[in-house]
Amino acid sequence: MVRPAASRRTVAHLRATFGVSERRACSVLKVHRRTIRYRSRRPDDGALRRRLRELASARRRFGCRRLGCLLAREGMAVNHKKLQRIYREEGLAVRRRRGRKRALGTRAPMNVPQGLNQRWSLDFVSDAFSACPRS
Repeated sequence: MVRPAASRRTVAHLRATFGVSERRACSVLKVHRRTIRYRSRRPDDGALRRRLRELASARRRFGCRRLGCLLAREGMAVNHKKLQRIYREEGLAVRRRRGRKRALGTRAPMNVPQGLNQRWSLDFVSDAFSACPRS
């Protein structure tokens, strides 16, 4: 599956390189001519994109919805689907918080000593008391 923009570039390349007609290039690539001739009528969103980037950099913890509310307060009422599309295309996203770190693996129980002098321990409390000079 090739995107329409890529197929338009390919048809233009075939026409320029081999000097064939648009009809012939489309039939070779098995692409509808209507797809090649399509021109977008979408208006320019430059001002909206700039303002959205400015607000997102100023308010890092705000997502798409809250930025949309701020834009609406400024008088730039935008459809929520269009706002989400532009938000995603600009690469804006709230940074995800990392989860709590957990211990990796399973903890093995301490081995039970089988004989004498296999495990030594030290009692710090009694050691501290015995080291104090008596008055």
